[in-house]
Amino acid sequence: MLFELREVGLDRGGRAVLDSFSVAIPEGATAIVGPSGAGKSTLLRLLNRLADPDRGEIFYRGRPLGDYEPLALRREVSLVPQLPALLEGTVESNLRYAAELAGEELDVEETLARAGLDPSFAGRDVAKLSVGEQQRAMLARALAQRPAVLLLDEPTSALDHAARDAVEATLARLRRESDLSLVLVSHDPEQARRLGDRVVEMPA
Repeated sequence: MLFELREVGLDRGGRAVLDSFSVAIPEGATAIVGPSGAGKSTLLRLLNRLADPDRGEIFYRGRPLGDYEPLALRREVSLVPQLPALLEGTVESNLRYAAELAGEELDVEETLARAGLDPSFAGRDVAKLSVGEQQRAMLARALAQRPAVLLLDEPTSALDHAARDAVEATLARLRRESDLSLVLVSHDPEQARRLGDRVVEMPA
């Protein structure tokens, strides 16, 4: 099993964001759906220790998540946030920064191609990219660390239909061509069915 959550609870501002939540997430592609405020984004943050639960237990590949050093875990379980958060500079400089953090060799063209971008993007200023291009640059930056798991928080929510379709095609290709596991949060049940081998619905 990739992840297992047992009776997990997390409070924020005196309110339970997650309360006694249990789920098993297998290898492959799992889509997480549910109403706004259900804790979908919080769940992703828990899976790579950007937050820790107040109650309950989380396991990654059968081992308690708290046993993993957070930075080492985040190199293996990489989060692509909903809003692009690229560093100033070029796409290539962002990829090199991520690869160096993870101690990985970087093949710029291969990494861009895996994220659905052509080699010309390496020298592009991230400030001049469209939102859809920024989203794929964020994906490329995550892939530069050669993770085993990608956590994707609403990866197409700010995109038009054409850009959404391009990102979805990229994610579908990644699943076909690698053993990368995906945990995807989406507000769109149809997208969840398109991209997930399994869909988990979080209660309100």
